[in-house]
Amino acid sequence: MAKHIGILLFDDVEELDAVGPWEVLSYWTRAFPEDGYDVLCLAKQSGLVTCAKGLSIHAPYSYETVPPLDVLIYPGGQGTRPHLVDPAQLDWVRARRNDTPLMVSVCTGALVYAAAGLLANRPATTYWGSLELLAELDPTIRVDAEARFVDDGDVITSAGVSAGIDMALHLVARLAGVERARAVRRGIQYDPAPPV
Repeated sequence: MAKHIGILLFDDVEELDAVGPWEVLSYWTRAFPEDGYDVLCLAKQSGLVTCAKGLSIHAPYSYETVPPLDVLIYPGGQGTRPHLVDPAQLDWVRARRNDTPLMVSVCTGALVYAAAGLLANRPATTYWGSLELLAELDPTIRVDAEARFVDDGDVITSAGVSAGIDMALHLVARLAGVERARAVRRGIQYDPAPPV
């Protein structure tokens, strides 16, 4: 039986926060099914989700229909802000903490984890523009302003947008080995060389 990696979608999610890890993980799980993982998208209600810059993505699973997850990836974007003060959403996150072995965030998804209490007394990172807010939400968090991602065992946080791709490659390396992650990186031709 496959182990499930779920990427959460919600209105105003930052596109690349979700699609970057999706590209890495879907390439891996399709090219190497023998590793025993699959990746899926979920939302509070299944259906179309409108992202921060207007892209619509279909979430085939709802909170009620999603299979048990081995990894949950919580992307960022302006859509996380209402989650910080939504008791039902924070309760859902805490419940996932209890039944999901590995909780992962991209960008400001870390803010939601902080608001839910998941990052207390842990090292963590987020989008550079939200580092101060992360510290305000929980002063016990050891904020790492320089890291692309922080792996603290059962919780991984990553910095903004493109850092989610690095984190996803790290996740492949952690779950299936460094050589597998290298094969995935080559397969998606991820060779960052910014022109500016």
